[in-house]
Amino acid sequence: MATGTEPSPTDHRPPSGVRGAGRAAIAAPHLRTDRWWLAPAATAAGLLAFVVYSTWRAFANAHYYAAPYVSPFYSPCLADNCETMRHGPNAEIFGAWWGLSPAILILVFPLGFRLTCYYYRKAYYRGFWASPPACAVAEPHRKYTGETRFPLILQNIHRYFFYAAIVVAGILTYDTVLTFRDEHYAWGHMGLGTLVFLLNVALIWAYTISCHSCRHIVGGQLKHFSRHPVRYRAWRLVGKLNARHMLLAWASLVSVALADLYVYLVASGVFDDPRFF
Repeated sequence: MATGTEPSPTDHRPPSGVRGAGRAAIAAPHLRTDRWWLAPAATAAGLLAFVVYSTWRAFANAHYYAAPYVSPFYSPCLADNCETMRHGPNAEIFGAWWGLSPAILILVFPLGFRLTCYYYRKAYYRGFWASPPACAVAEPHRKYTGETRFPLILQNIHRYFFYAAIVVAGILTYDTVLTFRDEHYAWGHMGLGTLVFLLNVALIWAYTISCHSCRHIVGGQLKHFSRHPVRYRAWRLVGKLNARHMLLAWASLVSVALADLYVYLVASGVFDDPRFF
């Protein structure tokens, strides 16, 4: 035959991964009979909805402050082009040269914390990458390197994002305290937005301290719990919250979007904030 017309040789490389020689020789992709795909599909849909909404709000650069409420997506406001918030979380670290939305400067920290979160890794690995799509369902990839290579090796910086998340949760707590004012900044008032912010900050704190990194920091390095009774109690408390980390992750994700949406609706004039006193 002429050069270049020979048929390509058959690939005789042994299968790897779940089809490797050391695994059970099952021809079927899986043996599950339930609707196993519903969970990863719902997870992907929920995360995608939040990504779309938060991206729109982050780049909108409008309707994020309606005294005394400031959107958690824009707090603290670190740019010179922030709206004036009396006694609010204003810190003009970035001068007039920053022309983009100030939300971009701060969202990197809470989003980095969630992106590297142990639960969220499982959620979007399964929902978007099918790695694996579900329990007892083989993933479609030929190779699996875990989090040992770039970029997934960067997931190991989760513990450092945890420290930043603590600071952000503290600032959101300060914002919640400020909601006990009216639109004229007078103290001693409470509106519907105050309840929205109280719920949000409670869920944010619960999700943050239920983190696996927090549990390790509190008691992971102790060899004798009996010598550290306070840390032992704290470790047990964090452990109880950690058991509900998935629920808190979703609840806080919804609450932070709800708090931002509430501020947007009030700031854009859709309705006035109802006042209780």
